[in-house]
Amino acid sequence: MKIHEEILNVARRLCIARRGWTFTPAEIVHALPHLNERSVRTHVVSRCCVNAPKHHAHRWPYFRRVSRGVYEVLKEFREIEPNVGKKFEVLVPQVAETQAAYEPLPAIARPVIHAVVVESEGHYVADCLEVAIATQGASLDELLVNLREAVVLYMSDEDPVVLGLTPEPRLLISYETSVRPLLCRV
Repeated sequence: MKIHEEILNVARRLCIARRGWTFTPAEIVHALPHLNERSVRTHVVSRCCVNAPKHHAHRWPYFRRVSRGVYEVLKEFREIEPNVGKKFEVLVPQVAETQAAYEPLPAIARPVIHAVVVESEGHYVADCLEVAIATQGASLDELLVNLREAVVLYMSDEDPVVLGLTPEPRLLISYETSVRPLLCRV
């Protein structure tokens, strides 16, 4: 089974068990310990999310980001075969998870804050995925300085443990750009 299919299966099972259609990436990571944490997070927040920036050539429209760190399974993916009328939990066996995966998650400190950078109207804009930070700059260098300052300022008022972060998290920055051909002016 491919990773995106496993993630969708676990998200549906998790949502069915709690009788709601929202989940967090951390819950999916916790339920799939045999998979690389970064790969699972990337799939949830980017590859399988319809309203995420388009970073990847292959995407699946399984989830929608409804608020910072909260995703929902889209209606068309809430059952495996809607025309059969059977519940998902009957059709798909459990995959590398137990009932404990649906209970409150243990405090797992993440060492990284992910930021996505895009160019917009002559400026570079950064949006962090785990914390409520967004900033911009006229150049990439200015953006990085502004982003570091924004993270330091934000973290000075917050307890990293409450946010699920290590005391000194690193920034992992992804840059999104267009690949359209440049027009030559003659």
